[in-house]
Amino acid sequence: MYAIEFQAKVIDGMIVVPDQYKNKINGKVKVILLSHERQNQAQPPNLIEELLNNPIKLQSFEPLRREEVYE
Repeated sequence: MYAIEFQAKVIDGMIVVPDQYKNKINGKVKVILLSHERQNQAQPPNLIEELLNNPIKLQSFEPLRREEVYE
């Protein structure tokens, strides 16, 4: 087994093998894909972190007293 490394774009799930390597690739191959992370990829929101950084402010909010917390 030998390795070939090249950069390629994935288009509709297909990777185009450069012409210079096509005659060396035949039959079964083992593929290891290393993908660059997208910078604009949306991360799932961390609700707790978001609320800690931006608490919701209510005019009528009154925190619980110690006794109420343990009831």
